[in-house]
Amino acid sequence: MTQAESMPGPVPESTAPVRQSEVERRILDAALRLFAERGFDGTPVQSVVEAAEVTKGALYHYFDSKDDLLYEIYHSLIARQLADLGAVLARGLPPREAVHAVLTGLIRSTAEHIDEAKVFAREMHRLDHARMRSVRADRRRYHVTFRGLIEQGQRDGVFGTGTPAETITIVALGMVNQMPSWYRANGPKPAARLADEVAGFILDALDRPTA
Repeated sequence: MTQAESMPGPVPESTAPVRQSEVERRILDAALRLFAERGFDGTPVQSVVEAAEVTKGALYHYFDSKDDLLYEIYHSLIARQLADLGAVLARGLPPREAVHAVLTGLIRSTAEHIDEAKVFAREMHRLDHARMRSVRADRRRYHVTFRGLIEQGQRDGVFGTGTPAETITIVALGMVNQMPSWYRANGPKPAARLADEVAGFILDALDRPTA
């Protein structure tokens, strides 16, 4: 297998565009704040309208429903993470450096946007089947691409093969997915330090010789 064939491919982009207009961002910021404070069920559309200082007609011009707001909160988060992953892949780093860069960037990004992650983790069951399918596709896209980095390192002899790449991926990304339940921005450990420690732990596991 050639080096080009062993490299993970580019990260496919999410099919739906991320909301960029000033009004859309204002509505989403208001929804995020209210969902975090009051919960999804405790936040009527009128409260979002008032907090965003827009008309109800403007909200429904951009968003189909309150469910649409919830999905877009998640979509902004995963689109950012997929873009960061793609940027690391584009740098063509060796496997060890690539895995470190991906994990530290993902943990810092999740910490910086922990409110989005918390709201989505708590309320994702509200999404309809089509939106949930889109969520799962995005997560799978990230999972498969990250696993490909580890598999590349194992093929190249950089990483040990004692633990399957799939297991390492589940452990690493599973920890990040659980951050909404335990991470606190005002906690004793800065996000950058946490990111370095977690990346070091994963890389140490990959460096262990085959039993």
